Amino acid sequence: MPQKNRYYGLIGKKIDYSFSKSYFKEKFEKENLNHCFYNNYDLESINDFLKTIEENEISGLNVTIPYKESIINYLDDLDPSAKTIGAVNTIKIENKKFLKGYNTDYLGFIKSLKDNNFFHKKALVLGTGGASKAIIYALKSLNTKTTVVSRKRKENCIIYQDLNKEIILKNTLIINCTPLGTFPKIEEYPKIPYEFITKKHLCYDLIYNPNKTKFLEKSEIRGASIINGLQMLENQAKESWKIWNS
Repeated sequence: MPQKNRYYGLIGKKIDYSFSKSYFKEKFEKENLNHCFYNNYDLESINDFLKTIEENEISGLNVTIPYKESIINYLDDLDPSAKTIGAVNTIKIENKKFLKGYNTDYLGFIKSLKDNNFFHKKALVLGTGGASKAIIYALKSLNTKTTVVSRKRKENCIIYQDLNKEIILKNTLIINCTPLGTFPKIEEYPKIPYEFITKKHLCYDLIYNPNKTKFLEKSEIRGASIINGLQMLENQAKESWKIWNS
């Protein structure tokens, strides 16, 4: 008896850049999961979310910028880690009715650091959105002291204009959690003093399209080790798949 078709997907805004669809398409083909399909659901507004659920037979979703935080209001339950982080990137849907949110971003990030011989004790996190919340949570679990950099002054953050030689040298891990540099706006990059980056630094960009952002290029020129977001994407996608099939 043939298996019932199962549908998964990604919700976000202007998500043509995302590799999630091609990742799962390749996975389904490789593992002969001919009954599984993955689609992009490009939502102009988070208000379109429930309509998307009602009109499609979806078993699980990934969530990307800019809806990782606002999606929480539409869910019936949250996994404890997602609740603590305050952001969701994975949703399990049961009977079109019960929606539970999870965060696998932090797991994907931790694994990618461990796979690259992570040893840094102090980190700068660029950005304050849903993605950065997962990274801050991950770094806390690794006992790495974190300083968050924001465009505007807010509690527990510094602003880009505060960054100086002392701060850059002290924080040998710098993570870009902003969308600056994402395809097609590949000329953009966070405005930090790159001249103080050294070969002791690891500069990590959550962006994976393009493969090497301006942030990573400018950091590499100064001698830093660099990682893009592809490992994290693949790691978190594996965790999402486990959740959807649990």
